[in-house]
Order: sequence, then structure tokens, then C-alpha cells
Amino acid sequence: MSALLKTRKVIGTLRRRLNDEHKQRMLHRALRTYAHAPSQFAAYNNRVIDRLVRGWNNESWSAMGEYLVACLNYTISSDGPILECGTGLTTIAVGLMAKTLGKSVWSLEHNPEWAEKVAGYLKTYRVDSVHLNVCGIKGFSGFSWYDAPLEVMPQFSLVICDGPPASMDGGRYGLLPVMKSKLKPGAVILLDDALRQEERTIASRWASELNTSYTFVGADRPYIVLTLPQG
Repeated sequence: MSALLKTRKVIGTLRRRLNDEHKQRMLHRALRTYAHAPSQFAAYNNRVIDRLVRGWNNESWSAMGEYLVACLNYTISSDGPILECGTGLTTIAVGLMAKTLGKSVWSLEHNPEWAEKVAGYLKTYRVDSVHLNVCGIKGFSGFSWYDAPLEVMPQFSLVICDGPPASMDGGRYGLLPVMKSKLKPGAVILLDDALRQEERTIASRWASELNTSYTFVGADRPYIVLTLPQG
């Protein structure tokens, strides 16, 4: 490797490190502001939410502002525990919101390393409203889903569904057949990544099995809202 290429590589590495450090500082400043009064920031296009998303530094996977704000507002209006499938920025932001409201969040995560990262933020910001469950992916008949601790889980009024990865057998379909007994009548499911055909197919299948309907919401990053029948 020539001296010029080595220099460029070093400079590139340094730039990425500085950028990561900048985003970490941005995230922590935004989290400190948000943690004082989460409900003040449950609106799209506000500076704190934007900084949370950019500071999290995982734009390809983490909830973007529009979906994150929807999760926050549904957390406010929900009347019981919240189930989160897949963890990340939503775990922290929704967890802080739930803490102020006296609500609980049960989060399912199959990746131990990622769960450890999220748990670190929960500890730093004293988010004791979140039950973070590290559980493997289990094979069922025709699909895979989290091996969730069903025997100790409550009834949920809201589901934030951003996992497991679409590459798993059946993608996120397993939420309904596995968790249906834990969903309250009238529970709301927020399904992320509505631009993907896989998610639209899953939502259509859920709606058919529940004899209900669903809607597409959002402009920048559409998501699906599906409400379970009341009876």
C-alpha cells in the first residue's frame, strides 16, 4: 500500500471516529433534555427528536422521527403495558415516556450484544419501566418468533413491532399467532417498515385472521397501524 493510500485510510478512520463521538455527544444531550419532560417532545419535526435519531447513529435500522413520535403518542394514549418487538432507540424513548406515566414496557431482543448496548442506556438514564428480555428465535410451524416468557408477561394494549429481522422465517408474522393471547381487545399494533412488501403482506394476513382492517400512516417512513377488534 502506498504512503498516500495509508494516509487516506488513517484520515478516513479518524473522520469516522470523530463523527461517532460527535453523534454520541448529540445523543446524550438530547436524551438529557428529553428525559426531563418526554411528553413535551411527542411531536414530529422537533429538534430534540431529530437529534435523538441522528445521535443514535443507526439510521438504517432505528426508528426514524415520524415512527418514533407515533410510538410516543400511542404510549401516552395506551391503557396498559406495552410490548416492543426488537429494541433500539424506541426502547429508551418509549421507556422514559412510560416511566413518567407509570406504565411498563416489555421488550424482546434476540441479539445479546445489541441488548447489552440498549441496557447500558437504560441503566444510565434510570429507565426502570422497561423489562428487557433477551430471548432466542424459536421455530414454529411455518414461521419463527421470539421465545418469549409468555408465562410471566401481562396483557398488552400497545405493540411496537420492529423485529425480528425480515430475514427470519415468516419475518414479523409470528407476533399474532404467538402473542395473541397476550393482546387486549382493542390493542394497537404499530408495524414499522411499511414500504416493504413483506410488511404489507403480513399486515394483510393479520387483518384477515382478525377480521379487521389496517391503515398506512406517515410520509417519510410509512408504518402500519392495526387495531384488534374490541370483542
